Amino acid sequence: MKVVIDLIEDIRDSINNNVSYTVAGMLLKEDEQNKKNLIYAGEASVASFHVDEISRELIFTVNKNEKALEIGELVKHLLIMSMDKMMYEVKLFVSDEHAPQELVGFGFNATDAKYALFIMA
Repeated sequence: MKVVIDLIEDIRDSINNNVSYTVAGMLLKEDEQNKKNLIYAGEASVASFHVDEISRELIFTVNKNEKALEIGELVKHLLIMSMDKMMYEVKLFVSDEHAPQELVGFGFNATDAKYALFIMA
């Protein structure tokens, strides 16, 4: 389980809050050859996010048809959250057919200036 404070720290440590990065949801799956390894299974741009006060979650939403969320826009909202909200779980909403997915990690692609939110297939 990843929480908001984990996300804030990782964005700061891995990309130094670089505002030129955009947020992407990346899908991972087990490698059939070696179950201990995870392999890339696809990605999509994250367009928005919202805080669900009832479930105590920060939920990112994938939408290929909208402009990708920029780190600068995200960070300015994260840094003003209350300490209570810093402990909200971070999830990724991919489609209406699936509940928001728990994140398994964070990462970045410096070549494409993308900050990744990883979920499992």
